[in-house]
Amino acid sequence: MTQESLESWTDEGDGLPETCLSFELRGEWGHFRRVEGNIVKQTYRIIPRTTVAGLVAAMLGLDRDSYYEAFSQNVSAVAVEPIDELRAINMPMNTLSTAKEHMTTMPSRGHTRISMPDPSELRQQHNYEVLVEPAYRIDLQLANDDLRGRLQDRLRDGTSYYPPSLGLSEHLAEVTYLGEFEVTPHERETTNVDSAVLEAVDSVELTPKTEVKVERSPAFMAADEGGRTTTAFQSIAYATGAEPLRVHDVKTHEVDGRRVMFS
Repeated sequence: MTQESLESWTDEGDGLPETCLSFELRGEWGHFRRVEGNIVKQTYRIIPRTTVAGLVAAMLGLDRDSYYEAFSQNVSAVAVEPIDELRAINMPMNTLSTAKEHMTTMPSRGHTRISMPDPSELRQQHNYEVLVEPAYRIDLQLANDDLRGRLQDRLRDGTSYYPPSLGLSEHLAEVTYLGEFEVTPHERETTNVDSAVLEAVDSVELTPKTEVKVERSPAFMAADEGGRTTTAFQSIAYATGAEPLRVHDVKTHEVDGRRVMFS
């Protein structure tokens, strides 16, 4: 799929559809690396919006850095609901550098050559913060009929062009299609929100029984000469036990009998 055809998708349609595609993501492990540097490679607890876009692009076989316009703010919307307790452990891993100067190019049959880390180099040990059995429900609106239809076919058939993963390629994801549901908007009110709470951190009602945490993760990206750059972040509040949060004076949407917040 070319960049030209992806950009043409953003010009089609009259805004977001009145329905969304819903699917569940599960895995034994997950790691969504936080952008701030640290000796321990920390993870976001809520799968970032940009990672959802990348996972969908991988399922459809879209080229790297070619799909950002198709998932931009005016032509897509994503809600993420944690459906199991969010917990993490520190896991030491031995790795080889994939920096260009540390790669070895090896000949193979024909004209194809393969670049791979030099196995003679010393391994580097890094501590990764890894999510244990993460599980999320994703509600996704896409303005383009063709893109939405192709994704729905993939979800229904249980197929994927590239293996879906929860951050790192070795953390494979199980994808379960839940269906297509109507999206009903609600005006500002105080209500229980099932999904992660977006850009309304100060409006969450705190209680002694519910542990609430906040993180700020990438929301949108754009292609540039170096590959890609993050163009916007979003603040997210969530309950570590995956229970709904009561939020004051917020706009929500109803999907499948649930209240969610789209971004």
